[in-house]
Formats: sequence, C-alpha cells, structure tokens
Amino acid sequence: MDIVIPVYNEQDSLAGLVGEIFDVSAANGYAVRVVLVDDGSRDSSWERIVELAGRDPRVGGLRFRRNSGKAAALMAGFAVADADLVFMMDADGQDPPGEIPRFLQKIDEGFDVVSGWKQRRHDPWHKVYPSRVFNAMIGALTGVRLHDHVCGFKCFRHEVLREVRIRGEFHRFLGVLAAAKGFRVTEIPTLHRPRTTGVSKYGLSRFVKGFLDLLTVWLLTRYRWRPIHVFGVAGLLAGTVGLLAWVPRLRGLLWPLPAVLAGLVILAVGVLAEWMVATGPTDELYTVTERVGWCRRAVRAEGSASAAQEPGTVNRDV
Repeated sequence: MDIVIPVYNEQDSLAGLVGEIFDVSAANGYAVRVVLVDDGSRDSSWERIVELAGRDPRVGGLRFRRNSGKAAALMAGFAVADADLVFMMDADGQDPPGEIPRFLQKIDEGFDVVSGWKQRRHDPWHKVYPSRVFNAMIGALTGVRLHDHVCGFKCFRHEVLREVRIRGEFHRFLGVLAAAKGFRVTEIPTLHRPRTTGVSKYGLSRFVKGFLDLLTVWLLTRYRWRPIHVFGVAGLLAGTVGLLAWVPRLRGLLWPLPAVLAGLVILAVGVLAEWMVATGPTDELYTVTERVGWCRRAVRAEGSASAAQEPGTVNRDV
C-alpha cells in the first residue's frame, strides 16, 4: 500500500511520523511506501524529505514550486501511487499510524473508502464546533452521512482514485465524490493526538470556503447532467419576484429587488465558472519541480506531457 502525506511547513514532525509508519508496517507484515508532497513549504521540510528518502528506499518525495493547496498535493501524490490500497494522512502527527490495521479490516469487509472519525478531537473549540455543524450540513445536502467528512486520515481502493478528481479544497468531500460514483463509503472512530510540533494551517476562513465548495459539490454530484433543474428553477423564481414587483401593493416590500437579482446573476456566473473548472484539464493545478526516492521513477497519471519527466521537473538521485 502507498501512503500520501501532504506537507506544508512540518519539518519537525516528518521523521517521527515516517518512523511510526514503518514500525506499524514491520509489526504487521505490510509492504508500505510513503510519498511526501512538499506543498511549497517555507521551512526545511524539503530537506527533511530528501534526507528521509536517502535513508530509506520506501520514501519518495515531490516538491511544488509554490503553495498550491492540500487538494493539489493529494492529487500529485495519488498520481504516483499505484498500490491497490492508498492512504492519505496529515503530516502533523495527529493521526496515529497505529490505526492503519483497523482501516484495512474495514476495507476487507468490502468497502471502497474508509474515512477516519476523530471522535475525541484535541483541537480548540473554534475548530471543533463549526466542524460539527459543517459535517451535518454535508450530510443533509449530499445524503452521505459521516461524522467527520473533513478528517485527513482515509483509505481508498486504487480504482476510486482513478475516477475521483479533486481541486480547490475538495479534499473535504472525497467521501461524497466517491459515493456519487457508486463506491461504498464508511467510517471508523480513530484516535486523535494533540499537535506537538508546528502550527495549524487552517483559520476560520476555511468554513466560508468550505460552504462555497459544498455548494459546488452538491451541484456537481446531484445536477451535473441536468443543470437546468437548478438554474431553471432559480430563473423562474427570480422572474416571478420581478413580476410581483409590478404589483403596486408589493412595491414597498420589494425595494431590495435589484440587489437580489444581482446576487442571483453573480451566483449563477460563479457556479458556471466552477463547472468549467471542474470539467477542464488539471495540468496547471500544480507544478512538480523536484522528485526524490521512488517517486523519481513514478509516472504522473493523466495530463502528463511526458511519461519520463514532466516539463520543469528536476529528478534528483538520493
């Protein structure tokens, strides 16, 4: 199995995390490879990745030219991962590798995606409670009811990753996107450890972005092939409100009508733009500038200009 770990300014946690992963693999007889994707870190994360890859051939690394986001880092890692089972895991050390056997037990029951559920979170309240509300919203809108959609600890069968494409901050909705493709999705409670190194990369703004992404995912999974059912209804409602504005008795109640219509137009344009991005090519989501370890020999999946080496990529022997 392959384990994909996005890295952004996590220089102090990498050696310990990789060591734990290989301890678990040795204790259980797993064949494991790790790919560490440096998402434009400004600390010494890349130097640590190069060092780890030089010490152990099971470690590979990819380096982005700039910070492109967690979803892009996961996509780059998934593109080189070719094992039958692929994990994603955060680099901060809060997800214990000792939980890996429990994920595999669930996969053996016939599920295609197993998501972690941080039942007891060691995070501040301003992250925990909004996250609970957000997870409830995802379940209500999509019908995929998990306690912790946004958990960064997940396991996939490889065929899931061949069909599911993410961008922006869609990594939160991997379970939803997989379920929309007909894959079986479940979750297991997992331990969640306090962060001991580094700082959190997420602020309150992620919930605003998350809500907008949730709206896009809902549209793409429910109405991708029948968008008229969404835009048609919205247009009819807007037209009805506009007609009612001509009724003298209601004019005083509809003074914000221009703003409402402008909002509808802007929302429609935004959603259409999202649709175009979602169905377009993914080549420019990220640029890999360096590869180390076993990732030097890995071939990027669809969208690659060359099977041997991507433009602008430097392959380093370690």
